[in-house]
Amino acid sequence: QVQLVESGGGLVQPGGSLRLSCAASERIFRIYRMGWYRQAPGKQRELVATITNGATTNYADSVKGRFTISRDNAKNTVYLQMNSLKPEDTAVYYCNAYKDGILYWGQGTRVTVSS
Repeated sequence: QVQLVESGGGLVQPGGSLRLSCAASERIFRIYRMGWYRQAPGKQRELVATITNGATTNYADSVKGRFTISRDNAKNTVYLQMNSLKPEDTAVYYCNAYKDGILYWGQGTRVTVSS
């Protein structure tokens, strides 16, 4: 079983930046794909970005050019660098890992973009 712990959320003004981290309980090079999803109040959970163990990335159109997903295999951690944040980016951000046909989720970290 893969355990995931997110960190780095908080309150930021519009136009600001945050970096989220997702620490995994095992070597992430063994995990086919990791990603970030978010869920805003009253909305369904949606894809933000994913990265495979071959470093192929995928982004939601709404975050392309502003967010960057990356992975550090030595630290077993996946990052989401978020720049030019907008109020509509406000949500709980969840890390996930897809391994051997099973999807694992972290507990989430809250991001609030507000002046």
